[in-house]
Amino acid sequence: MTEVFKFGGASVKDAAGVKNLAQIVKANQEKQLLIVVSAMGKTTNNLEKLTQAYVNSAAELHDIFISIKDYHEGILNELFKDKNHPVFNDIANTFVEIDWIIEEEPHEDFDFIYDQIVSIGELVSSKIVSAYLNEAGMVNKWIDARSFILTDNTYREGQVNWDKTCTAVQQFSEILSKHIIVTQGFIGGTSENYTTTLGREGSDYSAAIFASCLKAEAVTIWKDVPGVLNADPKIFSQTVKYDELTYSEALEMAYYGASIIHPKTIKPLQNAVIPLFVKPFLSPQEKGTIVNSTVEPGIPAPAIIVKKQQALLSLTTQDASFITENHLSQLFRVFADNHIKINVMQNSAISFSVCMDWNENHFKQLQETLQEEYNLRYNTELELLTIRHFNSKLIDELTAGKTILLEQYSRLTAQLVLKNLS
Repeated sequence: MTEVFKFGGASVKDAAGVKNLAQIVKANQEKQLLIVVSAMGKTTNNLEKLTQAYVNSAAELHDIFISIKDYHEGILNELFKDKNHPVFNDIANTFVEIDWIIEEEPHEDFDFIYDQIVSIGELVSSKIVSAYLNEAGMVNKWIDARSFILTDNTYREGQVNWDKTCTAVQQFSEILSKHIIVTQGFIGGTSENYTTTLGREGSDYSAAIFASCLKAEAVTIWKDVPGVLNADPKIFSQTVKYDELTYSEALEMAYYGASIIHPKTIKPLQNAVIPLFVKPFLSPQEKGTIVNSTVEPGIPAPAIIVKKQQALLSLTTQDASFITENHLSQLFRVFADNHIKINVMQNSAISFSVCMDWNENHFKQLQETLQEEYNLRYNTELELLTIRHFNSKLIDELTAGKTILLEQYSRLTAQLVLKNLS
């Protein structure tokens, strides 16, 4: 049966990472492998900067683009001794797609532009990985995910057409019986052959889509951490690794913003009863964390999730009337139409407050839509702290020196919108 391996940006950030990936693949050559690759290192962030510079006609546009190309060329030069290897031309031609875009006036839809440019990161990284594996004797076939993960035209948050996607992906079965497949995470395609992305960090979701459609035996996400941790080690010095998690617990953590797993990843695997392994790519022999349905339910260590770059928006009607179900219905539709995900919401008799990821473009559109009927007040540069299996002592420790602007509690989860005291 097929196994899906997904390698994130940190695992292929340099030539040493690509070589390490090859060693992991070599150790698993007896399996039918589908390999999903993210953009290398911080390439997605840099392509986002490039997109913004293009839209703003910024002077640094070409410098940003040159640095992105130089970064990948450096990796190529370390991996391939033969400078006439076809991969050099292949990568150069892939970057030409960006050249074509930035020579034209920007499209009016920023999200459309974003997807056409930022998606190039995955195409380049997967082509480099595929070429290196072939060079190292691991015969594989490179596949363009945009022809198989089929979505609607919701740019930056493509909605997957599951029936068409699974019909297309099932064509992989014959290829996998003979070759490893290398493809991209994060990206899909529309019926008009435009590129869509599946949401930031969406490569995990891609792996789950492929696995679900192929009824794979397992999915392994290779990370730069020993497994699923109860907190981000970049923020907290002491963390606890979970050896195992139920689908539901992992789903809750992902929904609240745990960066280790994309929020949409778990459900397709749960529906198909496919186990998910999260393992360290530098120590592949370690067990990591397993997420499946056979884990004994229990109370795991508290999960601490911090989402930065949050905004808190409070709305009141202009005539100071009550916020009714009709108002809420209208508001939810406006948020959905502007592709804004609500992380926390709270309403009183005359106000409705939401905490959301800050996106200036989406917020301006939201503001224009709502300001005729509602008074808007908002704060930015906030943090959303979520604690699963919380206790009061832990909340006090994590909120010390911060102002709590909004708080909400359920039986297992506490959420607090915080502002740092300056």
